[in-house]
Amino acid sequence: MPPRDAREKLPAARCLGLLLRNLALGKEPLYALSAWAARWEPALLGLQPDDVAWLGDDRIGRALDRLFQADRASCLTEVVLRTVREFDVALQQLHNDSTSITFSGAYLQATGRKLAGQTALRITHGHNKDHRPDLKQLLWVLTVSADGAVPIHYRVLDGNTADITTHLATWQALVNLVGRTNFLYVADSKLCDRNTMAAIDGQGGRFLTVLPRSRSEDGAFRTWLQTNQPTWKDLSKTRHPRRQNGPENLWRGLEAPVPSAEGYRIVWVWNSLLAIDDATIRESRLTQATARLEALQAQLANPRCRLRTPEAVAAALARALGPAEHWFTTTVHEVRQELVRKVGRGRPGPTSRYERRERLHWEVDFALNAVAIQADARSDGMFPLITNDRQLSLADVLAKYKYQPQLEKRHQQLKSGLTVAPVWLKNEGRIEALLFLYYLALLLHALLERELKRAMMAAGIRRLPLYPEARESATPSAALLLSVFEDLQQHYLFDHDALVQTFPPELTTLQRQILELLGIKQTDLLAMNATEAFH
Repeated sequence: MPPRDAREKLPAARCLGLLLRNLALGKEPLYALSAWAARWEPALLGLQPDDVAWLGDDRIGRALDRLFQADRASCLTEVVLRTVREFDVALQQLHNDSTSITFSGAYLQATGRKLAGQTALRITHGHNKDHRPDLKQLLWVLTVSADGAVPIHYRVLDGNTADITTHLATWQALVNLVGRTNFLYVADSKLCDRNTMAAIDGQGGRFLTVLPRSRSEDGAFRTWLQTNQPTWKDLSKTRHPRRQNGPENLWRGLEAPVPSAEGYRIVWVWNSLLAIDDATIRESRLTQATARLEALQAQLANPRCRLRTPEAVAAALARALGPAEHWFTTTVHEVRQELVRKVGRGRPGPTSRYERRERLHWEVDFALNAVAIQADARSDGMFPLITNDRQLSLADVLAKYKYQPQLEKRHQQLKSGLTVAPVWLKNEGRIEALLFLYYLALLLHALLERELKRAMMAAGIRRLPLYPEARESATPSAALLLSVFEDLQQHYLFDHDALVQTFPPELTTLQRQILELLGIKQTDLLAMNATEAFH
């Protein structure tokens, strides 16, 4: 931290420690931190007995300003290295992904301006992964280990940063952190960039990612499937993850007959449940597109239809087809209809005059393209992976990629468990500092979950009754774990200034079991002297 201001009544580091504990235990707005801290024994929050009186949103805000000015990069490195050393976190396989942190507000000044000599982030519009393109955002990039999904690196970037540009800088940072280049770097399809893959491969690194549908290798293999019967290798077989009586979850693999254009290895994967999903999605899209096309036909047949130019009809047809366009054959043709119309007002009579007019309108005919549908059905449930590691077996390639959802759960934990949004701050420098604390809180949660799960496996315990009504959990979240202890209280009986008796908390069997599994001693958890208790 920068040197302490002599006028500070409460050190900034102590304020930040309190805020970190608040984020990890249950988010409160800055103006409510004082009331929240008053319910706790001060020593547990890293505070002195009289510190609570000095807490306020202004003081916490100024502490975040100090953190923004601090060398957070060095702090992050030190924290991660200590975590890896003390918890023996394996770094042979690292997973990377990004998500949006969405903001409600204009943030007109958050344009990359200078704050305290540093360039702040741009809170702006971008590709929003929360499906809120109307709101501004920042890009959160997270890397976790394959050993308990422990977050070992994070970056917060401008809201309009493209994912494809983030991987090389992230990989270089991981090389500096890990101290070597031969770890396996796993990410989504945005990693499949020629320059990025070449840079990682050229420095002795290993990568594994998804080959995008836009690559020619994907289309070439799906075309090859139409006239060839590949020999798939069974990789794993389980029951449906949510329905034990449901369909089998079968995974198969196949080495692509032709490598990528860069010479990298392509492994095709087929999954039985994904094949069912693909078929269901296609059927749904066909049904919806058919309904829209029929509605368009009725609209064009209406004399009051305003679609009167070829361009307008073509645009409406494209909207009706949507993602099902290649499963239909369509024709648009002009129809000339002769109309007889009475001239002038009044009822028709012997002297009435009539005129013939020609009405031009459009008609759309459509039919299902059975050949295209059948061709796509042959590749249901398939997707390609690309890697430069030729030592991995097909089963290893699949197993390492299948760990990627564990990283996505960390994003979910950030947004749901730690409730990163809404952010009740206007200053983007303070927001950047706050997100650093959110990373630390996420790290704490990940380590709690990892240590408890490892202890459960070592003790042969499959589930713990952590939910209400003693319902069991096989993979306890940190929030669920902490909720078991949130009602603990210690009481003191005073006669004026004299402490008469202390009533320590009575731990339940479940609480004692959890502390035992985590290796935490049950004695002196809430110990404090009588003077602190009286204050």
